[in-house]
Amino acid sequence: MSPPDPPREESVLRPPDAPARIDYERALNPQQLAVARAGGGPMLVIAGAGSGKTRTLVYRVAWLVENGVPAQAILLLTFTNKAAREMLHRAEALLGGAVTVTGGTFHHAGLLALRRHGHAVGLPRGFTIADRGDAADLIGTVGGEVFGKKEKGLPRGEVLLDIVSMAANTGRSIADVVEQRHPSHGDLVGEIERIAGIYAHRKQSLGIVDFDDLLTLWLRALKENEDIRLEYQRRFAWVLVDEYQDTNILQAELVDLLAGGHRNLMVVGDDAQSIYSFRGANFANILRFHERYPDAKIFKLEQNYRSTPQILELANASIARNRAQHAKELFSAQPPGPRPLLVALPRPEDQARYVAERIRNLAAGGLPPDDIAVLYRSHFLSMELQMELARRKIPFEVRSGMRFFEQAHVKDATSYLRIDTNPKDELAWKRVLRLLPGVGKVTADRVWAGVCASADPVGDLAEGRVGVPKGSVAAIRDLGRALATVRSQRDNPCGQLEAVLACGYEQHLQDTYENAHARVQDLRTLASYATRFPGTGEFLSELALVSGGAEGDVARDGTPEKKIVLSTVHQAKGLEWAAVFVIWLVDGRFPDQRALGEGGEEEERRLFYVAATRARVHLELCLPVMAREGAYGGVIQRQSRFLEELPAWLTTPVDVRGDSSRPGGRRPETGAGEDDDNRWMDGDSDWS
Repeated sequence: MSPPDPPREESVLRPPDAPARIDYERALNPQQLAVARAGGGPMLVIAGAGSGKTRTLVYRVAWLVENGVPAQAILLLTFTNKAAREMLHRAEALLGGAVTVTGGTFHHAGLLALRRHGHAVGLPRGFTIADRGDAADLIGTVGGEVFGKKEKGLPRGEVLLDIVSMAANTGRSIADVVEQRHPSHGDLVGEIERIAGIYAHRKQSLGIVDFDDLLTLWLRALKENEDIRLEYQRRFAWVLVDEYQDTNILQAELVDLLAGGHRNLMVVGDDAQSIYSFRGANFANILRFHERYPDAKIFKLEQNYRSTPQILELANASIARNRAQHAKELFSAQPPGPRPLLVALPRPEDQARYVAERIRNLAAGGLPPDDIAVLYRSHFLSMELQMELARRKIPFEVRSGMRFFEQAHVKDATSYLRIDTNPKDELAWKRVLRLLPGVGKVTADRVWAGVCASADPVGDLAEGRVGVPKGSVAAIRDLGRALATVRSQRDNPCGQLEAVLACGYEQHLQDTYENAHARVQDLRTLASYATRFPGTGEFLSELALVSGGAEGDVARDGTPEKKIVLSTVHQAKGLEWAAVFVIWLVDGRFPDQRALGEGGEEEERRLFYVAATRARVHLELCLPVMAREGAYGGVIQRQSRFLEELPAWLTTPVDVRGDSSRPGGRRPETGAGEDDDNRWMDGDSDWS
């Protein structure tokens, strides 16, 4: 894309008519001040973690207004409406009055634009917006029409929408998206392309748009209509973009068009925190900004107000390994603190016990529970810890998804095991039956009646001896055979869960959920965990006890309960805690093996960087030395390459096995008695 035209006269800053009311020198550090007071033209601001990015943007808005820019000529684009509201509220407080800056998300701005100019792209005046659920239902209906009576292999609406949406937001073909994200549907590319075309036509005929249309149609209106494009360029003579590293190619092109006439464009972000490629974010937008704007001024915010120097030294050393980046060196405004701990645990269950005990001791020392977080690369890696915290009655909040045992796919899979243990478990039978294509409540009730009357319900189902509607016979027989396979692994809960996946449930996940891979990982992790139980009954009993022990939201004195935070690193971005534990730092888990296979080592290292910089004072990096892999026993784990890259002096090694022959080997300081090396891992006492 060629660089935009030079600025117009009306977008050039004018000297203020009166002295500035705000003391910028006192409020900002030198790097922030340079950004706030910069003149016009394109600007790239590399804002390191905890460097006061929001504060700088607020003062930039205030400085522009104080220097003659009408507030209504400023457009602030963010990724959440909450962020925009916060910035504008703070700007109003600085300026002492209402600020009429237009601010909000890209999608919000697109909606406002289409309400005014939707006719230019064929939208009716009163078009409506389909939320993600409605859009998935609509494209699922279209998919049913295309597939006709072929029920097997039909992707559900959520999967179809994910494919079409990712293609729209990345500019890639549907074939490419299917190959990367849904390879099990590779033979259906032609049908999915047909569905995408019919879906687009159906939306137009119904007068509705989905969230992706808010960007694609807005972009089309700007590109195809010079008068509309010029209107927006004149109206918004100053464009500010927050979290620029998270923009996709549509959003970057929108920004370039909006700033095309005046080029007063400031984009703010941190390439070292670009971690959302799985959502369509395009890292090249921030990395190659200077290629689109060769005259852009580049600023760096490197003073960190969050973390201790020791934590920042570790983060700097790690991210320095990335070749594709805008190099910077964070330095701390905080006093020195302890070096991060590098903790090697024998097994995953020991890791969970260690973290739970450390949490209990930190809280006992006065640290509020909600100022402690445990971070991990993928949601399934929190399973052992969730069980340990629940067992100890330590309240926790899972921000990476539902509690492990409340997830639908976990309940589905364990229902097969419950049927084998108790063939008269009506709830388990009906849950499994409703998973089958074409089986609704009436058919499920009819099959259940046959199960109750049968001495061998699994065998009768497999042989088709239970009366069912003709259209469901094949599906019911397949279920009977799957249950028979599960029964063949009786009292081997690991083998039974693997059988559930192999006998059709994994394909069901692929057809039903856009995050099927993560759900399969959940179940394989659960299968590995199940190997420690002598039989299926004991395994199911343990799950029932733990899942039934969830804490409420109110403490005993009636106040809101403060809880430990469990989160993936992706969900934790932008947040901070006094103490952070990063767990499962082994190759294949963090970094994630699948992401590495897609050439994403540098993004995985950025994830590690984000995880480390969430901590203010305490940072502990944990890993199990041995872990189960499927039905195998213990498999030695290679510690994360991100740990191997760190200079030894940046961390304090801890070997909880008490092996003093290893450098730095010692027990953690948790208050355990010196006469018992394992006391720190014992105990089932209540949080209180």
